[in-house]
Amino acid sequence: MAIRPIVRLGHPALRSPADPVPLEKLADPEFQTLIDDMLETMDDAGGVGLAAPQLGLPWQLFVYAAVDPDHEDDDEHEPELKVLVNPGIDPESREVVYDWEGCLSISDMRGLVPRYPAVLVHAFDRHGERLDFRAERYEARIVQHEFDHLNGIVFLDRMRDLRSLAFGDEWEQFMIRGEDSEGAGDG
Repeated sequence: MAIRPIVRLGHPALRSPADPVPLEKLADPEFQTLIDDMLETMDDAGGVGLAAPQLGLPWQLFVYAAVDPDHEDDDEHEPELKVLVNPGIDPESREVVYDWEGCLSISDMRGLVPRYPAVLVHAFDRHGERLDFRAERYEARIVQHEFDHLNGIVFLDRMRDLRSLAFGDEWEQFMIRGEDSEGAGDG
């Protein structure tokens, strides 16, 4: 396995729709190595998801760490690592919730992004087996974020108000820690 370079915003792969993966390609040892490399690269970068276009590759493929919704704030439960090939998603409702997101291809930026709280996911796993499952809360947010990468969309495109966009240190100091503090943000 190897750590691969993650492309940054401005690279054309991040703005181009990805191609479906021919399922026979999953039997190729080089493609399986790519999947292993993606998992290692995601972990090394401290991310919770990584899409093939973020490595400059035009495939409908992403990996992510699926946190059990009942243990989202529990450090004792290890997330399940998932591989989704040629995914599709269907929202369960029209309702959206806002939460903070960042991206390994847009280093050190955070913003409030609306996402569906639950989605139905249809995909194949790394061995070509059909997957159909429901993702909710944090997992649903990760799946939607990575699915967007397969369609040339980044989280900035989903933001409805760019005033919440912040660099990591400032986000933590003023928007997270300071959000309940008196005078935080006073000019």
